[in-house]
Amino acid sequence: MLHANVPDAHGRFGPYGGQFVPETLMPALAELEAAYAAAKQDPEFWSEFNGYLRHYVGRPTPISFARRLTEHLGGAQIYLKREDLAHSGAHKINNALGQALLVKRMGKQRVVAETGAGQHGVATATASALLGIDCVVYMGTVDMARQAPNVFRMKLLGAEVRGVDSGSKTLKDAINEAIRDWVTNVDGTHYLLGSALGPHPYPLIVRDFQRVIGDESRRQMQEQAGRLPDTVVACVGGGSNSIGIFYAFLDDPNVRLVGVEAGGRGIASGEHAARFADPKLARLGVLHGTRSFVMMDADGQIALTHSISAGLDYASVGPEHAYLRDLGRTEYTYCTDDQALAGFRALCRFEGIIPALESAHAIGHVLDLAPTLPEDHIILVNVSGRGDKDLDTVMREA
Repeated sequence: MLHANVPDAHGRFGPYGGQFVPETLMPALAELEAAYAAAKQDPEFWSEFNGYLRHYVGRPTPISFARRLTEHLGGAQIYLKREDLAHSGAHKINNALGQALLVKRMGKQRVVAETGAGQHGVATATASALLGIDCVVYMGTVDMARQAPNVFRMKLLGAEVRGVDSGSKTLKDAINEAIRDWVTNVDGTHYLLGSALGPHPYPLIVRDFQRVIGDESRRQMQEQAGRLPDTVVACVGGGSNSIGIFYAFLDDPNVRLVGVEAGGRGIASGEHAARFADPKLARLGVLHGTRSFVMMDADGQIALTHSISAGLDYASVGPEHAYLRDLGRTEYTYCTDDQALAGFRALCRFEGIIPALESAHAIGHVLDLAPTLPEDHIILVNVSGRGDKDLDTVMREA
């Protein structure tokens, strides 16, 4: 298999990944790595996890053929993987539940988490309420304003939401504060990281809990279409929903894997979060414990990012994505805010589905891609979340 031995024993995906953290966190990472290694070999752990996915989350989520959107665009057939139908409204619940079960296994009672769009915060609060874990979520105050419904949902679920006023007041800064909390309370607290980022073993753990998306998709496409898709498209912020759906197809060379980053107000503007698209801003660096592509200025300071989508508004990308891109197995493009809004409106209008603005970036790319392809070409798009949380943002842009 292409990915059988990745990451290596040091948590590296080729030149990416690793553990770049203070000494005080190394014991916690070692404890987490050992706990996950044991859980991974324990059939009872996976039985419990899969039981929650089936009976609580509502998995498997379906795949829908987007008939009207396909007819409207012409060209390729478009199928949608419906993570928006998972309990709590997005793919984030898969990883949150998995890590929460690890927390119980390690005998800890408190978790801290970061969130941008709010969906990981909601998922963490949901899993914590279900399993009786104390939960604190850090969120930039800019994101709190544009994702107010999710802030209220987290509080209803019993989480404490702590606003972050430093820096850009978005996801990067929320992660900073969550890590500070973790360092201070490391003995009894687990950092429930939401994306395929951070120091090893987080990228591995998050990918393994999210791969259910791709495993289901592979079976479902064969059942519904009689074959695998030709192209799989997913948005890429940190990269959890995309690596989750890509992973099952890595050893199928005829399946094209396309990640869509946040193009914001355009690459030339510098106001975006397209790490692979802007060599002037993005270069190899370390952020939040892992080595990957990072948007930074000439002095090495982390650059401000922009996206209409809070969940894609982040200066780095998961190390496994960087590695797969180097191998030529995955490719990455971007959608601007305006293109994402067009994707949002198209899915609403033609399919009766209100997607998250994150997912709308993937749809926005498909609006351009599908008409260029033959009618027997199949595109599978990961609709990673629903868009209730984004209605205020979209109304302001109307």
